[in-house]
Amino acid sequence: MFYFDPLYFILALPALLLGLWAQSRVRSAFGRYSRVRSASGMTGAQAARRILDMNGLQNVDIERVQGMLTDHYDPRSKTLRLSPEVYGTPSLAAVGVAAHEAGHALQDKTHYAPLRLRSAMVPTVQLGSWLGPIIFMIGLFMAGAVGNSVAWLGLIIFGATAVFALVTLPVEFDASKRAKQLLVANGVLAPQEVQGVDKVLDAAALTYVAAALQAIMTLVYYASLLMGRRD
Repeated sequence: MFYFDPLYFILALPALLLGLWAQSRVRSAFGRYSRVRSASGMTGAQAARRILDMNGLQNVDIERVQGMLTDHYDPRSKTLRLSPEVYGTPSLAAVGVAAHEAGHALQDKTHYAPLRLRSAMVPTVQLGSWLGPIIFMIGLFMAGAVGNSVAWLGLIIFGATAVFALVTLPVEFDASKRAKQLLVANGVLAPQEVQGVDKVLDAAALTYVAAALQAIMTLVYYASLLMGRRD
């Protein structure tokens, strides 16, 4: 009965619509500014390398990875991985995304607290995102106080996913802020070129907001099921 519960769709709809809109904006902005060449002519990989080197991060490697916008920074291996569209393209979109990932490397260097917290939460979230709902549903179908306790345990485990999504927001917003500053300060872009980077990174930020909203609304839905059970 849970698959067709109208309450779930009412709670999930805002996050779903925001996510679809954010993805559309990302594709539109990235596509548009992928066709705008940076005045410096630097590719995303070259821009990232300059930013890293000028900020004392010569130890951070840059690798090319497959996939569309699969760009990320791995704090465990100190590696910045860029998708093909970013790695080898001298566009405003490419250098903006690359600088954003370089911003994460700088967060790592300065022991930025939200990044350290998010990294520490990864193993828990990877487990809790799928195990939490399973435990919750098992508890929901069990009778009595034991069932309630099991369901609450599942809810708490899944709650780590919502916390992770919320912690991700300052991490991503700060990386984008750093990126815009670093691109100009390190001579990758002229100040008037940053507007294009703004469009791309601001659109990407909305996807994280949508993910956080979705996690929170799912948690609210599970809590409403459990509270309703008491009636």
